[in-house]
Amino acid sequence: MQITAAALWLNTVFAGFDQSVTLAVHKLYELAGGVLTPFMELISLMGKGGIFLICLSLFLIFFKKTRRFGTAMLLGLAIGALCTNLFLKVVIARPRPYADTGSIFYQLWSMMGQHLESDKSFPSGHTTSAFAAMVPLFLLGNKRVSWLALVFAFLMGLSRIYLVVHYPSDVLGGLIVGTVAGILAVLIAKKLPGKWYELNFFKKERD
Repeated sequence: MQITAAALWLNTVFAGFDQSVTLAVHKLYELAGGVLTPFMELISLMGKGGIFLICLSLFLIFFKKTRRFGTAMLLGLAIGALCTNLFLKVVIARPRPYADTGSIFYQLWSMMGQHLESDKSFPSGHTTSAFAAMVPLFLLGNKRVSWLALVFAFLMGLSRIYLVVHYPSDVLGGLIVGTVAGILAVLIAKKLPGKWYELNFFKKERD
Protein backbone atom coordinates (compact mmCIF):
# COMPACT_ATOMS: atom_id res chain seq x y z
CA MET A 1 0.00 0.00 0.00
CA GLN A 2 1.54 3.28 -1.16
CA ILE A 3 1.21 6.27 1.12
CA THR A 4 2.41 9.85 0.95
CA ALA A 5 5.67 10.96 2.51
CA ALA A 6 3.72 13.03 5.06
CA ALA A 7 1.59 10.04 6.08
CA LEU A 8 4.69 7.84 6.34
CA TRP A 9 6.36 10.45 8.55
CA LEU A 10 3.34 10.54 10.87
CA ASN A 11 3.20 6.74 11.04
CA THR A 12 6.89 6.57 11.90
CA VAL A 13 7.28 9.46 14.33
CA PHE A 14 4.06 8.78 16.25
CA ALA A 15 4.14 4.97 16.09
CA GLY A 16 4.86 4.48 19.80
CA PHE A 17 2.55 7.27 20.91
CA ASP A 18 -0.35 6.05 18.78
CA GLN A 19 -0.09 2.45 19.92
CA SER A 20 0.39 3.28 23.61
CA VAL A 21 -2.53 5.69 23.79
CA THR A 22 -4.83 3.42 21.79
CA LEU A 23 -4.09 0.47 24.07
CA ALA A 24 -4.61 2.67 27.14
CA VAL A 25 -7.99 3.87 25.83
CA HIS A 26 -8.92 0.30 24.98
CA LYS A 27 -8.53 -0.49 28.69
CA LEU A 28 -11.75 1.50 29.17
CA TYR A 29 -13.50 -1.08 27.02
CA GLU A 30 -12.05 -3.94 29.02
CA LEU A 31 -12.74 -2.40 32.43
CA ALA A 32 -16.31 -1.41 31.57
CA GLY A 33 -17.06 -4.65 29.76
CA GLY A 34 -18.23 -2.82 26.64
CA VAL A 35 -20.83 -0.73 28.50
CA LEU A 36 -19.20 2.50 27.26
CA THR A 37 -19.39 1.50 23.59
CA PRO A 38 -22.96 2.78 22.88
CA PHE A 39 -22.08 6.08 24.58
CA MET A 40 -18.92 6.48 22.51
CA GLU A 41 -20.84 5.62 19.35
CA LEU A 42 -23.44 8.28 20.20
CA ILE A 43 -20.79 10.95 20.83
CA SER A 44 -19.07 10.03 17.57
CA LEU A 45 -22.39 10.14 15.69
CA MET A 46 -22.98 13.70 16.96
CA GLY A 47 -19.85 14.77 15.09
CA LYS A 48 -20.64 13.08 11.78
CA GLY A 49 -20.52 15.64 8.99
CA GLY A 50 -20.66 18.40 11.59
CA ILE A 51 -24.46 18.39 11.12
CA PHE A 52 -25.36 18.45 14.82
CA LEU A 53 -22.89 21.26 15.56
CA ILE A 54 -23.99 23.28 12.53
CA CYS A 55 -27.64 22.96 13.55
CA LEU A 56 -26.77 23.97 17.11
CA SER A 57 -24.88 27.03 15.82
CA LEU A 58 -27.78 28.08 13.59
CA PHE A 59 -30.24 27.62 16.45
CA LEU A 60 -28.16 29.89 18.69
CA ILE A 61 -27.89 32.49 15.91
CA PHE A 62 -31.68 32.89 15.79
CA PHE A 63 -31.76 34.48 19.24
CA LYS A 64 -30.08 37.79 20.07
CA LYS A 65 -28.94 36.63 23.52
CA THR A 66 -27.03 33.68 22.07
CA ARG A 67 -26.16 35.02 18.61
CA ARG A 68 -22.54 35.76 19.48
CA PHE A 69 -22.07 32.13 20.52
CA GLY A 70 -23.71 30.72 17.41
CA THR A 71 -21.90 33.11 15.08
CA ALA A 72 -18.46 32.27 16.46
CA MET A 73 -19.25 28.55 16.49
CA LEU A 74 -20.38 28.59 12.85
CA LEU A 75 -17.30 30.57 11.81
CA GLY A 76 -15.09 28.10 13.69
CA LEU A 77 -16.73 25.15 11.97
CA ALA A 78 -16.23 26.76 8.56
CA ILE A 79 -12.55 27.54 9.19
CA GLY A 80 -11.92 24.08 10.61
CA ALA A 81 -13.63 22.35 7.68
CA LEU A 82 -11.63 24.34 5.14
CA CYS A 83 -8.33 23.52 6.83
CA THR A 84 -9.09 19.88 7.52
CA ASN A 85 -11.34 18.48 4.82
CA LEU A 86 -10.25 20.59 1.86
CA PHE A 87 -6.53 20.79 2.60
CA LEU A 88 -4.85 18.63 5.26
CA LYS A 89 -6.76 15.39 4.63
CA VAL A 90 -6.21 15.72 0.89
CA VAL A 91 -2.51 16.63 1.05
CA ILE A 92 -1.46 14.20 3.80
CA ALA A 93 -3.83 11.39 2.77
CA ARG A 94 -3.06 9.23 5.80
CA PRO A 95 -4.81 5.83 5.71
CA ARG A 96 -7.09 4.88 8.59
CA PRO A 97 -5.53 2.81 11.41
CA TYR A 98 -7.57 -0.24 10.41
CA ALA A 99 -6.23 -0.13 6.83
CA ASP A 100 -3.27 -2.29 7.87
CA THR A 101 -4.94 -5.66 8.42
CA GLY A 102 -1.86 -7.03 10.18
CA SER A 103 -1.71 -4.33 12.86
CA ILE A 104 -2.95 -4.22 16.43
CA PHE A 105 -5.20 -1.34 15.34
CA TYR A 106 -7.05 -3.63 12.93
CA GLN A 107 -7.56 -6.22 15.67
CA LEU A 108 -8.96 -3.63 18.07
CA TRP A 109 -11.08 -2.05 15.34
CA SER A 110 -12.61 -5.44 14.54
CA MET A 111 -13.41 -5.88 18.23
CA MET A 112 -15.05 -2.44 18.45
CA GLY A 113 -17.57 -3.05 15.67
CA GLN A 114 -15.66 -2.25 12.46
CA HIS A 115 -16.96 1.28 11.96
CA LEU A 116 -15.98 2.38 8.45
CA GLU A 117 -15.04 5.92 7.43
CA SER A 118 -14.85 7.19 3.85
CA ASP A 119 -12.17 9.88 4.04
CA LYS A 120 -8.54 9.98 5.13
CA SER A 121 -7.33 9.88 8.71
CA PHE A 122 -5.28 12.99 9.54
CA PRO A 123 -6.43 15.12 11.17
CA SER A 124 -9.63 13.91 12.80
CA GLY A 125 -12.50 15.86 11.27
CA HIS A 126 -14.81 15.03 14.17
CA THR A 127 -12.29 16.38 16.67
CA THR A 128 -11.56 19.45 14.55
CA SER A 129 -15.22 20.39 14.32
CA ALA A 130 -15.85 19.70 18.01
CA PHE A 131 -13.05 22.00 19.16
CA ALA A 132 -13.76 24.58 16.43
CA ALA A 133 -17.31 24.90 17.79
CA MET A 134 -16.74 24.36 21.50
CA VAL A 135 -13.68 26.61 21.99
CA PRO A 136 -15.73 29.72 21.05
CA LEU A 137 -18.50 28.58 23.37
CA PHE A 138 -15.94 28.22 26.17
CA LEU A 139 -14.20 31.54 25.51
CA LEU A 140 -17.37 33.60 25.15
CA GLY A 141 -19.44 31.89 27.80
CA ASN A 142 -19.52 31.96 31.58
CA LYS A 143 -16.48 29.90 32.61
CA ARG A 144 -18.39 28.37 35.53
CA VAL A 145 -20.40 26.33 33.02
CA SER A 146 -18.78 26.86 29.62
CA TRP A 147 -15.94 24.45 30.48
CA LEU A 148 -18.47 21.69 29.83
CA ALA A 149 -18.15 22.56 26.13
CA LEU A 150 -14.51 21.49 26.25
CA VAL A 151 -15.51 18.25 27.99
CA PHE A 152 -17.73 17.45 25.02
CA ALA A 153 -14.89 18.23 22.59
CA PHE A 154 -12.45 15.98 24.49
CA LEU A 155 -15.05 13.19 24.59
CA MET A 156 -15.41 13.48 20.83
CA GLY A 157 -11.69 12.93 20.36
CA LEU A 158 -11.70 10.09 22.87
CA SER A 159 -14.58 8.36 21.06
CA ARG A 160 -12.63 8.35 17.80
CA ILE A 161 -9.68 6.62 19.47
CA TYR A 162 -11.99 4.27 21.37
CA LEU A 163 -13.67 3.12 18.13
CA VAL A 164 -10.21 2.87 16.46
CA VAL A 165 -11.23 4.97 13.47
CA HIS A 166 -8.41 7.42 14.18
CA TYR A 167 -4.87 7.32 15.49
CA PRO A 168 -4.37 9.40 18.67
CA SER A 169 -2.07 11.66 16.63
CA ASP A 170 -5.02 12.32 14.27
CA VAL A 171 -7.06 13.44 17.26
CA LEU A 172 -4.20 15.59 18.51
CA GLY A 173 -3.98 17.21 15.09
CA GLY A 174 -7.73 17.84 15.11
CA LEU A 175 -7.49 19.35 18.59
CA ILE A 176 -4.81 21.80 17.44
CA VAL A 177 -6.54 22.77 14.18
CA GLY A 178 -9.94 23.04 15.85
CA THR A 179 -8.62 25.16 18.72
CA VAL A 180 -6.87 27.57 16.34
CA ALA A 181 -10.01 27.74 14.19
CA GLY A 182 -12.13 28.45 17.27
CA ILE A 183 -9.86 31.25 18.45
CA LEU A 184 -9.80 32.85 14.99
CA ALA A 185 -13.57 32.59 14.85
CA VAL A 186 -13.93 34.46 18.14
CA LEU A 187 -11.64 37.23 16.90
CA ILE A 188 -13.61 37.54 13.65
CA ALA A 189 -16.97 37.44 15.44
CA LYS A 190 -15.90 40.32 17.67
CA LYS A 191 -15.14 42.42 14.58
CA LEU A 192 -18.56 41.94 12.97
CA PRO A 193 -20.88 44.98 12.87
CA GLY A 194 -22.98 45.44 15.99
CA LYS A 195 -26.12 45.55 13.82
CA TRP A 196 -25.74 41.83 13.16
CA TYR A 197 -26.11 41.06 16.83
CA GLU A 198 -29.12 43.39 17.20
CA LEU A 199 -31.19 41.93 14.36
CA ASN A 200 -34.56 40.53 15.42
CA PHE A 201 -35.40 37.61 13.16
CA PHE A 202 -38.82 37.19 14.79
CA LYS A 203 -40.04 40.78 14.46
CA LYS A 204 -43.10 40.99 12.19
CA GLU A 205 -43.16 43.52 9.40
CA ARG A 206 -45.65 46.37 9.94
CA ASP A 207 -48.19 47.13 7.23
